[in-house]
Amino acid sequence: MTTLSFDDEGVDVVHEGTEFRMSKDLIEEATQKSYFDVTDHEVLRLVEKNPALGGQARRIGDIIR
Repeated sequence: MTTLSFDDEGVDVVHEGTEFRMSKDLIEEATQKSYFDVTDHEVLRLVEKNPALGGQARRIGDIIR
C-alpha cells in the first residue's frame, strides 16, 4: 500500500515501507503540468506501476486548500 501526503512544496510518500519525498518540481517535470493541476492518481502512477485506483481523482490544488 502507498500513502501520499500533499503540501504546497511536494508529496511525502510511504511505499512498501520506504518513506521519501517527491518535490513539486519533480512532479511538474514528470507530468508536464502545474503541480496544483496534477491529480493524486497521477502521483500514485509515478510511484507504482499498476496502482489500484479507487474513487475519483482529485487535483492537488483541491486537496491542500
